[in-house]
Amino acid sequence: MIDEDKNLVFDSEDKVFKFFEEPIQRIEELYQTIRRPDDFTDEEQVDEEDGLDLTLSDPDEIWLMETFFKKAPIHVFVKTINKNTMSYDYVAIVFLSTKERNPTFVLSHFPTKFKETAEAFKDGEMIFSHDMEIKHFAGLEGDSILENDELSIGLFKSMLKLRTEKDIPLEKFKSFLETREDTIESPDEIWRKTDHDGNVFVTFIKEYTETEFGDYYYISITLEENNSDVHTLLFSFPTNDENLVDRYRLGENLQAEEVSQESSH
Repeated sequence: MIDEDKNLVFDSEDKVFKFFEEPIQRIEELYQTIRRPDDFTDEEQVDEEDGLDLTLSDPDEIWLMETFFKKAPIHVFVKTINKNTMSYDYVAIVFLSTKERNPTFVLSHFPTKFKETAEAFKDGEMIFSHDMEIKHFAGLEGDSILENDELSIGLFKSMLKLRTEKDIPLEKFKSFLETREDTIESPDEIWRKTDHDGNVFVTFIKEYTETEFGDYYYISITLEENNSDVHTLLFSFPTNDENLVDRYRLGENLQAEEVSQESSH
């Protein structure tokens, strides 16, 4: 069964491949046309097939190929995989079930060392990316994430990688918006740290106990502008993980009255 809601039910694997024969051929023709001779060989691709499960379970981007196949919508999952000292993109062209939105048939998949090869299959509308997810759930009025600031989004992605499964879910972040202002105006801790690029980050931390959300910390990350007292709000987030909070207790510990803050605009 491919998709019962769309009446795409087949009694054999051969019939499934027959139904998708046209797009499979088009995908293969496109791939062979743009495939570079120094990309993964067929044998090397077999060694990287574990990237398929990673791509389907946690894609960086999902694209809807609206004009690629008229009989059924086809989606392209793309993920950048870092393995040992190598970084490459994995591309999976799949059919998604209507109700569950799960991949039920993989038309084609391959790893590629070249961004141009992956880009060639991003034909249509991007319907998901981690940046879109972050902006939707974590972007708060006045912060740089809502302005698609690369530094803010990059730092936020790094934070997400450190979070535990038991931490406050991303989709609940906006419920803590009022906490952000309180954290900046009356923090328990303020830390200033300069990174290797010369960016000066000032971090506000405040602990909250016995609230409707339980016990948690709120953290606001700002960027100090040219050794001034003006700070651009990059992003903020709640957490119930003390170890994650410790990651932001870096650099110089400041007194609260020494720092003022402004929103990004």
